[in-house]
Amino acid sequence: RWQPPGGLPCAQGSSPGGCHRRRTPARSCTARSRPRGGPRSSTRTASHYSVHTTMAALGAAIRLGQPALGARGRAVPARVSLRGAPLLRRGRSLSAAFRADGASTSSPRAVLEDVTTRKETSAAESTPAPQEEDIFSLRFPGKYVAEESEEGLTDYSDMPEHLKERNRILTPWPVCRLELKKSFGYTDAQLDAFEQLSDEDLQRAYEMMLICRDFENECAGAYMQGKIRGFMHLDNGQETIPALLADQLTKNDIKYSFYRDHTHAIASGVDPGAIMAELYGKDGGTCRGTGGSMHVYDKPTHFQGGWALVAEQLAYAVGAARSIMMDKKLGYPGKLAFRNKMNKSEDKDDRICVVFVGEGGAQNGRMAECLNAAAKEDLPLLFVVIDNGRAINTFTQDVAANQAVYRMGEHYGVPGTLVDGQNLTDVLKVGRAVMHHVRTKGPAILQVHTFRFNGHSPADPEHERNRKPEKRWARAEADPIKIFEASAEFTRGVGEEAAAACKERAAAVVQAALDFADASPDPPPSLAAELEYPDPVTTDYAAREPVGGLAEAAELTERVVPAAALATVRERIATLQQQAVESGLSIGDAVNLAILEEMLRDPTTTIHAEDLQAGSSYNIPAGTQQAFSTVRACDEIIDEGHFIGKALGEAMNNYRPIVELMNANFGIYGIAELSSAGNTYATTGGQFKMPMTVIGAGGTAPNQSLGAEHSQPFHAYIMGIPGLKICTAARPEAAYGLAKSMIRDNGPGVLLLPVKMMKIKGAPMSTDFFLPLHKATYLAKASDERVEANKAVTVLTYLHGVKEAQDAVAQVGSGYGVDLIELTSLKPLDMDTIRESLARTHRLIILDESTRSGGVGATISARVGEEAFDLLDQPVRRLCMEDAPVPYSTAIEKMVVKRCSDLVEAIKDVVR
Repeated sequence: RWQPPGGLPCAQGSSPGGCHRRRTPARSCTARSRPRGGPRSSTRTASHYSVHTTMAALGAAIRLGQPALGARGRAVPARVSLRGAPLLRRGRSLSAAFRADGASTSSPRAVLEDVTTRKETSAAESTPAPQEEDIFSLRFPGKYVAEESEEGLTDYSDMPEHLKERNRILTPWPVCRLELKKSFGYTDAQLDAFEQLSDEDLQRAYEMMLICRDFENECAGAYMQGKIRGFMHLDNGQETIPALLADQLTKNDIKYSFYRDHTHAIASGVDPGAIMAELYGKDGGTCRGTGGSMHVYDKPTHFQGGWALVAEQLAYAVGAARSIMMDKKLGYPGKLAFRNKMNKSEDKDDRICVVFVGEGGAQNGRMAECLNAAAKEDLPLLFVVIDNGRAINTFTQDVAANQAVYRMGEHYGVPGTLVDGQNLTDVLKVGRAVMHHVRTKGPAILQVHTFRFNGHSPADPEHERNRKPEKRWARAEADPIKIFEASAEFTRGVGEEAAAACKERAAAVVQAALDFADASPDPPPSLAAELEYPDPVTTDYAAREPVGGLAEAAELTERVVPAAALATVRERIATLQQQAVESGLSIGDAVNLAILEEMLRDPTTTIHAEDLQAGSSYNIPAGTQQAFSTVRACDEIIDEGHFIGKALGEAMNNYRPIVELMNANFGIYGIAELSSAGNTYATTGGQFKMPMTVIGAGGTAPNQSLGAEHSQPFHAYIMGIPGLKICTAARPEAAYGLAKSMIRDNGPGVLLLPVKMMKIKGAPMSTDFFLPLHKATYLAKASDERVEANKAVTVLTYLHGVKEAQDAVAQVGSGYGVDLIELTSLKPLDMDTIRESLARTHRLIILDESTRSGGVGATISARVGEEAFDLLDQPVRRLCMEDAPVPYSTAIEKMVVKRCSDLVEAIKDVVR
């Protein structure tokens, strides 16, 4: 068994069941806690405690020939581990362990120096290497608390609170090697290669850390001057992470960061001047000033955000990693230049996607879902968990039972490891090994234990427990730049002369960024309107070809799709087309036909749905997986937000995903992702289009008896999301034509269908046509005679309201004229058609399938009042759902959901 060096006692102490090294008798751990009421120094400080080291870490330090030093040359703090475990037993100090054994009462620092000296003078006394069972039996994390032992209760109340809560860890490379061999399957030869850090490697990494520190410091100053506004989140103290990115990532690797994204962007190759200009809100910024601090994007370097909702980026990164996988399997559709480059290169396509998340954000359920998705398809996805111990300012351990995020993938077969983020060389060595695994095998987790020197943002009051003392201590004792400058690696690989040159270059880079941002002009005010939608309303979708052209698309499809599957899908398409012309289709079959035609035509079109293999509930995705395999037709777990997020990531990387919601109301799970889809084109300054289509059957039909949760007005919930085009279709021909257009549109769209009408066959219809995404549709027009007699009214409706309104028009008879308009586009709203009708009828009834408060009808009524008031002879009449959950019982549902009889009464009342 691996024991601490020189016969020193086990730092974990004993217990009735044996020591922390399981299966070891209790007698092997001879250290005892200080007896109750024993002597205790009253003059200890944070600096004093920063020299306390655990026995196991001490052993590792001796093996390496030197102590692990803090930023001021002190030994690392008490909370140290080989794998993040609290090897210093709760409440135990190194001093106490020595005193209890009758060892020297010298300070821990003196003991450390003494044993280090002995190590240097006698190689024969070197410590045996740690064994795997010692490493993998440890538990992470822990918390310092008073503990009862054989001699009484350990009293460690004089230790600073922030060190009791959280301290620095150690992850010496010899111990990391063991973990990498066990969890990642590496050989010694491979690990030897990762260990090699040249002088140039160290100098580049050091310079990157300096650039990031200087950049963030200047951001803090600019914020106080009012040049940077809104929320801003700084990365000081975590610079080893961008150093690793710069060391290992390529321009073609895809990167997904979160709101603390400045340094990740710099390390990914994004121009620091453009980043600073973005923070200033200038036209020269990465996103022309539309994104700001939390939303840095850069298409040439594949830096894809900058996302502000915690953990939302995880699913997007899964979609981006899928795009890499699909490129390889589908022959790089729409990426002819990249395919040619791969064909000419001797190197294979080893791109990866890297996604960053905090240890607090990793507690989000999205983490488990995305680990599952990455493992299921063996995606080239690296989860970098930045563990600074704070979820905003809250101690993460206060709200999370499991902080060993690197182990969350074990159930999915996704390996992970933990590294001390204050030690540059450890981060580089371990990071290289983990990234190589992702490039060659599959997903992995890298948890980096760090300290953030700044608050969550400059606007943050930081009232949480011990946050300010922790910051002061971390700046003094856990600064990764100072720690590296005090190391032997710095002396060997950098030196004072090269360090001075690095500092000079870093300062010049940051000053140039400031100068560029100051000189950059403001964006034009018209930019906001220009970035509302990628495609103008005049787009001719029939003329839009796949990227690379029809010929290339057809060639790729023929090459990838098996001949038998291709024949089957073509036969199904032909059957549906013939049926449409001869006898008509249901809404479900009409949308299915549109999807199959588009997936056959364009190999970048994908689809995600639950129950996809079985065709879902209404046949919408039927036959897609059988024809195009699981690569392009994905059966999904039951969480709409997850696979809407995956679709978003695919859309950012040259694919054209379709998402089918089994029931549109389930889309409530994905409102955050839909919001980001709508924002992305504008927030990225027009860099990233979002060709994503969401299709779902929903709404609230009279007498449907589905209860409140299945009868919600999802369409009203998403009306306020900027950038979304929202259409509805209550007829098969409308569903087909809108689906075709929306799939070819370069922006995000939602097509909503009436859940109770999905299987009703419509009239015969043609195929291969497209409908505009911004126009309403006349279903009936009042006769000129009724208009001249002032007996006409305009009725606006959608979804199930179409059938109810058609029945109402038939019931009121020829004595009333009705302009019946189906709102096939809810957003953008077709005010031209509405005004045209009101100019004839001067009366308006809205049969609305949403609530009185915040509903679609409320929006339309307000728009009409603002823009067409002079055309009205009387107030707008709204027939909408009441502000009450939709009941199951038909007897009381009538009071909430409006229907044909309500419209008949309203028409007769309005036209008097």
